[in-house]
Amino acid sequence: MERRAGGARASRPSLSEPYDQAVTDDTTRPHPVADEPRDERLARLLEQARALPKAPGVYLMQDAKGVVLYVGKARSLRDRVSSYFLPSADLGPRKAPMLDLVRGFDTVPCADEFEAMLAEARLIKDTRPRFNAMLKDDKSWPYLAVTMREDFPGVYVTRRPNDPRLRGARVLGPFRSPGALRQAVLLLQSVFKIRTCELDIRDGDDSRKRFRPCLLHAIGQCSAPCADRISKDDYRADAARMVRFLGSRRSVMIRELRGEMAAAADAKRYEQAATIRDQIRALEKLDERASRRDRWQPETESFYVDPERGLRSLRKTLGLTEPIRCVEAIDIAHLAGGETVGSKVCFVDGKPLKTEYRRYRITTAGNDDYAAIREVVSRRYREAGAGQELYPDVILIDGGLGQLHAALEAFDQLDARPPMVISLAKKEELIYVQARAEPIRLSRNNAGLRLCQAVRDEAHRFAQHYHHVLRRKRTIGQ
Repeated sequence: MERRAGGARASRPSLSEPYDQAVTDDTTRPHPVADEPRDERLARLLEQARALPKAPGVYLMQDAKGVVLYVGKARSLRDRVSSYFLPSADLGPRKAPMLDLVRGFDTVPCADEFEAMLAEARLIKDTRPRFNAMLKDDKSWPYLAVTMREDFPGVYVTRRPNDPRLRGARVLGPFRSPGALRQAVLLLQSVFKIRTCELDIRDGDDSRKRFRPCLLHAIGQCSAPCADRISKDDYRADAARMVRFLGSRRSVMIRELRGEMAAAADAKRYEQAATIRDQIRALEKLDERASRRDRWQPETESFYVDPERGLRSLRKTLGLTEPIRCVEAIDIAHLAGGETVGSKVCFVDGKPLKTEYRRYRITTAGNDDYAAIREVVSRRYREAGAGQELYPDVILIDGGLGQLHAALEAFDQLDARPPMVISLAKKEELIYVQARAEPIRLSRNNAGLRLCQAVRDEAHRFAQHYHHVLRRKRTIGQ
């Protein structure tokens, strides 16, 4: 397949064209029964679905080659997956053709519905199944950021937790409901009176005494630090109390609101009671959130801030004459040699290009990382080595000198060599470069190193994610 400069695919498949999965999944084995009659196939799948647990989770519909066709979430895996294969099932015009292609399914049990929703979105973004219409874009769930490093902290709803303007902020989330989060912020403002504006307010600025506060101060939603109506210490104390409140169960406030709602209903002030009811629901939804440590949204949570700066710095470090546009990274994941998988991720202009992600199931290498790397490199770059497509500008291997040498051994078997192959070792974060005797040690704040870390960590996440899917599948006997 021809590729544009930078590694982007020349065209995207449409639903009207023969299906070519956006993320090639070489980790799944073909289902053994491909040509059985439709009624027998649906009956077989229904029987398998009825054996699933009544637990929340994610299900992945697959075709005869094991390619993922659809990813969905379920409160009860047994009930939801079974509903697809019932004779009376009506899937609608978009998903009905999927039944002609489905030959099997995988499931991933989850702790609760919220985790299932996060896992569904992550799998859809990673695999981009043909029959999923939503969640394929780069839109993410929102976060709540409190800028505690400022003299007068502000509270903001954001989808970019690593925005430079939020450096050093206390970030919570991601949250499940954007609307409920914004409504909760309005309610929190009425209690803690924390600003939501983006003014640059500094303690000791005499011009604040002549500043006219906005309407939020007049309606009791803000203590107006912009107009010097509150001291720095008192304001920061209010902000700290709000942060503690967000980290608690909020039971006292919810109990008080329920009392106010009941009193309003008894007095037949039904509109007021309904408003309080909505406020209670918004506060309760603050508990429906994940943690950034879970890495559900690496697109927004990567710790490097400026991709362009990172690419320029990496180019200088590696001594390249041409700008870097495309970087690919390879990682291996296994547990004592079991369920070994490889991953390849692609970043163009410093940003992840999900359509070029690939996964590989390794069946011959066991716990030999070097052999696994050689296999993945050979399978991924054989066409580039034959001159049928372009190499990326930089290929990054997760590991140290041994992993780099394993990759270079695989490239030696190809007719054409890549322009630049490096490896990044964990802990010491040393960059090993082809044809250099000594590794490169950079400052931990170096923009090029941070870019490499982000690409390496995304490859690691992508490999580990499917490794865990395979392990869980094996554990539950699917």
